[in-house]
Amino acid sequence: MHPYRTHTCGQLRVSDVDGQARLSGWIHSKRDHGNLMFFDLRDETGVTQCVIDVSSARFASVENVRVESVLTVTGKVIRRSDDTINPGLPTGEIELTMDEVVIESAADVLPMQVAGSEEYGEDIRLRHRYLDLRRDQMQKNIRLRNGVISSIRRRMIESGFMEFQTPILTASSPEGARDYLVPSRQHPGKFYALPQAPQQFKQLVMVAGFDKYFQIAPCFRDEDARADRSPGEFYQLDFEMAFVTQDDVFAAIEPVLVGVFEEFGDKKVTQTPFPRIAYKESMRKYGSDKPDLRNPIEMSDVTDTFKGSNFKIFAGMIEADDKVRVYAIPAAKGGSRAFCDRMNSWAQGEGQPGLGYIFFRDGEGAGPIATNIGEERTTALRESLGLGDGDAVFFACGVPKVFASFAAAARTKIGTDLEMIPKGEFKFCWIVDYPMYEMDEDTGKIEFSHNPFSMPQGGLEVLENADPLDILAWQYDIVCNGIELSSGAIRNHRPDIMIKAFEIAGYGQNVVEEKFGGLLNAFRYGAPPHGGSAPGIDRIVMMLADEPNIREVIAFPMNQQAQDLLMGAPAEVEPERLKELHLTLNLPKVKKPD
Repeated sequence: MHPYRTHTCGQLRVSDVDGQARLSGWIHSKRDHGNLMFFDLRDETGVTQCVIDVSSARFASVENVRVESVLTVTGKVIRRSDDTINPGLPTGEIELTMDEVVIESAADVLPMQVAGSEEYGEDIRLRHRYLDLRRDQMQKNIRLRNGVISSIRRRMIESGFMEFQTPILTASSPEGARDYLVPSRQHPGKFYALPQAPQQFKQLVMVAGFDKYFQIAPCFRDEDARADRSPGEFYQLDFEMAFVTQDDVFAAIEPVLVGVFEEFGDKKVTQTPFPRIAYKESMRKYGSDKPDLRNPIEMSDVTDTFKGSNFKIFAGMIEADDKVRVYAIPAAKGGSRAFCDRMNSWAQGEGQPGLGYIFFRDGEGAGPIATNIGEERTTALRESLGLGDGDAVFFACGVPKVFASFAAAARTKIGTDLEMIPKGEFKFCWIVDYPMYEMDEDTGKIEFSHNPFSMPQGGLEVLENADPLDILAWQYDIVCNGIELSSGAIRNHRPDIMIKAFEIAGYGQNVVEEKFGGLLNAFRYGAPPHGGSAPGIDRIVMMLADEPNIREVIAFPMNQQAQDLLMGAPAEVEPERLKELHLTLNLPKVKKPD
């Protein structure tokens, strides 16, 4: 017999009754029934009830052993009586007698319980993550993650993609976040950077003549935590394809995503081809380039309704600045004063002066705005938005770029509070036609708005002749239920176009040659048109697990302050190590308390 187990803790069934078995696992729970003591023994596969009689010579050795201690139990598989069967367990019809017991590892008093549903704070959960990971929900989430990654890998290989591994110690690249830097001992004063993404390497794979690349890539960014973004590191399905258009990229990844979400999710999934929404249209209709299409609310530009009207607040703003617009946010079934007042109070809580509205009853509009703009304009507005009695409409006024995020939040708030967002769907879309450049409002400087390695729509000609702020790029995002899963692009594979594109953003050719010389030189020796994307693994698993926080689907995440509480990182190092690396510390001064 194997020294630790003949079966796993989720394996024994009625067909094993009267046979001998040996199990190893953790004590999930203990129950003392007087003459009998029951131990639920748990491993990764499940739980088996084990029983020992008080008269057993081994009873004294296990009587006081704590939960989460590790035991090896050998005994006879017996059938439970009908009144003690546990239908909630696959092993619920049997139990194992504890004829032999070995305490493999005795547990101390636990800082947090594994069994049960008690909630614990992030600090204690991450500090004792090995215990947290034993809990049922975390076990399910990590197993789900494993299944998702395995499925993605299989689907990509079946689609003809080849898996690569690219360097972790590399050079800095402008991916939009801070790099993690690694000092070089052999090259004093110089640093490696951990890759924010394998961007340049995957493009070099295309230049090297491979047709379809992918990897489950670790990426490192020194940025703040959010619910859907873990600080430090994350993983993405990074892929690239040669000789492709945007349509080819979409056609390659859509079936993979649909297949994975159908395999592991229990919701209706958008079928291919996914809807495509231009960036400008998405911002106008939804106030965001990450729209949740489960929400049926679409905003409309109703500036003309208020231009020259007696609602002086909006009319005055429109007259003073031709960039000012008024967006209407319809709210079907939201036409009560109580709901409108709640939305107005919510807006004030968001730092806004309020949220103007009209609600409709008895065939007329009600509220201060309706009174001021008059019956004719109110009726025309109602008809254009398709609203009726019992409905309402809210308004956001200002420069769209400024109020867009608030309008988007109001759209979400209305859709949620009025229960307009169905729970049982995964709704995908592509956001396309991103602007190549944007202007920094403070400095007036032209900057890349998305990925600097993207191909402009129109190539070199448009870069030389068009207003930079009018240039669109072959850039795109995959969005699902309001969450961005990935960014991607058709890449700029021509040195002349790349140099011109960076020049517009204020980078001279010498800077481009210095920072991206490896990629630029490769392009000078024949580069195919190519493109790809990189859906986030962590976010995919988070959505499939229906978890609100990404840390629930990562085995060993950092906390919100980018600290590893389990391992104690980041940590100070010995002066000798700093000397080896030719580094001295220039720490900020800590203000002493008064």
